[in-house]
Amino acid sequence: MAATMVLLPGEEIPTDLLPKSKKGTLTLGPGLHHTPPSTISATTPGTLQVDHRKAALWLEHAGGRYQPSVGDLVIAQIHHSSVETYSCALTPHTSFALLGQLAFEGVSKKTRPQLKAGDVVYARVSKASKWEDVEIECFNSATGKAEGMGPLKGGMLFDVRPAFARRLMIGTDKEGISKGGVVVLEEVGEKVKFEVAVGRNGRVWVDSGSVRETVLIGQLLRRADEEGWGVEAQRKAVKKALRDV
Repeated sequence: MAATMVLLPGEEIPTDLLPKSKKGTLTLGPGLHHTPPSTISATTPGTLQVDHRKAALWLEHAGGRYQPSVGDLVIAQIHHSSVETYSCALTPHTSFALLGQLAFEGVSKKTRPQLKAGDVVYARVSKASKWEDVEIECFNSATGKAEGMGPLKGGMLFDVRPAFARRLMIGTDKEGISKGGVVVLEEVGEKVKFEVAVGRNGRVWVDSGSVRETVLIGQLLRRADEEGWGVEAQRKAVKKALRDV
């Protein structure tokens, strides 16, 4: 996967840059719009990113604000609730997203989570539109399973740029090498046990069971993002930070 070109709103993506899909379908992410039959154009300025393996493409905004897109995994914080929904903050700049009080795996009105203001959940964007409220859910509606989503208890939240969060979420290849060029979590994991959840909205939840270690991990991530560390710089910083742990 690699950045291929910078697009401005309204510009079309050349067909030779589109990934080939065995099923004949493409997955469009933030910043792109499909006009039938086959035109894909930019809705915001950004750098085109293409994942040929997943037949997916999207626009990356280096310092831009997060724009919810269906399928995004996000970390949301409960702001207030009504009879049927929770109003959740995704970022300080976006309107509240709605989370149904029954949008969790296997719950009923009697067994649903009792969430309060300030609580945090890991969720997936299920509906995103310019004209309607964004909706999120804490289970896969296709399988009925949580698949790692739900309330996040304990731990701490750290903010990074959405572009950095996406790099964290790309994962590793068959050799265990980070495809997004971020190795902080893998390097820390060699010595410290912790849990982590990364939201496409630029939020990272970390819980190591130790406040000191949790803060250390969060600070390493934020510095790697803000200072633009390469892989070797990340490894050196992690090694130095973990000397006294």
